[in-house]
Amino acid sequence: MKNNKILVGILGVALSLTACKKDLDISNTNLPTPSSAQNEPGVISFAQGSIYRNGFYDLKYSDGVYGRYWAGTMGFQELMGDIIGAEAANAYMNQIGCPNSVTLDNGTVVPNPASIKTQYELCRYVNQNAQGVSNTTNYQWSYMYNMITAANSVLDLVDKVTFTGAGASTKKATLQAWAYWWKGYAYGQIGSMYYAGIIQNATTAAATTNGNYVTKEAIINESNANYDKCINALGAATSTADFTATLGKLIPTYLQKGKGGALSVAEWTRSINTMKARNILVNTPKASMTATQWANILALTANGVKSTDLIFTARTDANGSFIETTVADKTSQTAATGSTNTYKLSERWVQEFRAGDKRKDNNVLTLTSVGLFNTDRGNAFNTRYTLKNGGNALAGVITYSNSTAGANEITIAASYEENELMKAEALIMTGSIDAGVKSIDAVRTYQGAGLAAIATGLSLADAYEELRAERRIALAFKGLSFYDARRWDIIDPSKGRSNAVVISSTGAVNTKAKIVYGYLDYWDVPDNELAYNPPSATAVPTKNPK
Repeated sequence: MKNNKILVGILGVALSLTACKKDLDISNTNLPTPSSAQNEPGVISFAQGSIYRNGFYDLKYSDGVYGRYWAGTMGFQELMGDIIGAEAANAYMNQIGCPNSVTLDNGTVVPNPASIKTQYELCRYVNQNAQGVSNTTNYQWSYMYNMITAANSVLDLVDKVTFTGAGASTKKATLQAWAYWWKGYAYGQIGSMYYAGIIQNATTAAATTNGNYVTKEAIINESNANYDKCINALGAATSTADFTATLGKLIPTYLQKGKGGALSVAEWTRSINTMKARNILVNTPKASMTATQWANILALTANGVKSTDLIFTARTDANGSFIETTVADKTSQTAATGSTNTYKLSERWVQEFRAGDKRKDNNVLTLTSVGLFNTDRGNAFNTRYTLKNGGNALAGVITYSNSTAGANEITIAASYEENELMKAEALIMTGSIDAGVKSIDAVRTYQGAGLAAIATGLSLADAYEELRAERRIALAFKGLSFYDARRWDIIDPSKGRSNAVVISSTGAVNTKAKIVYGYLDYWDVPDNELAYNPPSATAVPTKNPK
């Protein structure tokens, strides 16, 4: 990887320590760069800002729809996971989530209306350096390698700084844990989305070329290795007071409320266990999971995120720090009219709710007129629904969207719901069906669904269907839905989803439709990278053979 190609803006980016008026404001020229962060306050400020801004916000291009990480990159994944739909053509987002075909209840087959008929073809067409900012497949790669390079710079700086006080070693260990955590996170994102990747340990000061592309499996191993390094660093943080104080400076103040805050060592370790379980689950087809893998997931989730744990979160704020809007916010509105928001709420997502689920009552708004959109831009995103901005104020029930600055708490890594549902799946698939079902019930209770407990004595198939639907509801807008569709073989061009609710171009409601998605399971390495950083002689293939 060429740092001067991928790294965008890290040299002048860091957060203020107070996270108030100048939250993540890169116009503040007093914030440190790697060259000036040679003391304790400077390296902490740099470690905060370089991760958040470079990893989630600062690419050179954004048009307000697709450019930011949580509204754009995660939006692409939620499109392919059929949680949302899109009519906008920015960066081909309307086509990246357009299935190959839809068969209506009457047998009519509606093909992909685009000139490029399959997503396989589209991914190869847009993945050219000449496409520039329109290359949908480039964003996640660039953001995550920005984050990795930022973390490398933090590790380099930490070794050059003299920390003060009796807790000096704990302060250093906390910063090292911070850098290794985000490296583990970023490698997990890359290995879960791209067919190959690069293991990059260079800093901003070492603008070297690294064309040693390795397999996606090796990238996931690197993710886990960095999580292990994070755990080791946490073990060296022996002063609780200095650990908490340092982490409290690394996480912006305005994020330290709700589920967000300065995690304890135990809480952070549990988040790591949940993320390592995710690395196994989302990168293995369900049909290929082994007894050993299920056992590993059970072991990890047994000490994964608890319902009372603090976790890593994000929020919008008035200064547009590093979260402008989210996937959910771009899917919501307050008026019950035809949907005019960027993302449309998928009929298939609403279809997953069980009767009486308060999460639907609190969040899903029925439009007064069916949303019918351009037929030349897709055939599956017409909808009768949108998200209610701010919800309907049902006490104790999760609200998916709230565009008021600071009101919407976004889970950016591990959560209790994800951990408990991975545990549920592993239990169900290893024969402890009733125990697995109880974990599903626990998630529904946690989110305020208000549903009666699922009956005991279910068959494996019936229990798994409850698990499947609950993952789509409870984990919506968290960037996990596409991974599930992939491992369940729903995106395979020879398969698809049956008994799907689809609104035809005439507004007719179909309840037994079949959707053939035909989405590429792992994206090729972006040509935006390959054009400047060609593979070495020993590199693995960078293109998915599918």
